[in-house]
Amino acid sequence: MLLSGCKAYYRAFYTDPDTCFAGACIKKPYDVIIVPGFPSDSGKINGVLAERIGWACYLYKNGFTNHIIFSGSAVYTPYIEAEVMKLYAIQVGIPTEIIFTETKAEHTTENLYYGCRMAKEKGFTKIAFASQVAQTSFMKQFRRKFKLKLDMLPLVTDSLRKYSFEFKPLDASKAINSDFVSIEKRQSIIKRFLGTRGSKVKREMRKEKRQARKKRE
Repeated sequence: MLLSGCKAYYRAFYTDPDTCFAGACIKKPYDVIIVPGFPSDSGKINGVLAERIGWACYLYKNGFTNHIIFSGSAVYTPYIEAEVMKLYAIQVGIPTEIIFTETKAEHTTENLYYGCRMAKEKGFTKIAFASQVAQTSFMKQFRRKFKLKLDMLPLVTDSLRKYSFEFKPLDASKAINSDFVSIEKRQSIIKRFLGTRGSKVKREMRKEKRQARKKRE
């Protein structure tokens, strides 16, 4: 029973990189991948961003996706995460015309939701969420909860190691939000925690349902 329980938990919450990658090889190309943001506080890239942008670049250059949505607002620093990611992505050879930026999301659940909504607004139907394994695994339950139709594409370390991405310092002044106030000053710890659990997404989905009912009436 314990073994069965562990297997059930594994299937429910873990996105195995090799399994997901094998499935993506069959399904590719996706219309778009959604890549979540991460705080940036200077013109120098950090390790988390380097991995996410590198993985997005790998997926694009190897025919896994036709477009990329970088998602993330200015949350903990004045730099709008999606815009910073776009600048780095262009630097390593991703064409600007295939990049879109979603700048509302302040939590990963919102990256997933707003990114998916933007994708649908642009007419994309084959969608994937691409990030580190821990993050795609965390989002697996929310994909089911919010009934979002997209695949998970966790980073495959061995595949990414075959590529060398040179991220140079850049001028990120264009990505600064002049009206920035840190989320730590705008929201309490409890509200931020609820945000990570999808509280804002739930409100947005209820709003969408109300609007849909009004249109039918």
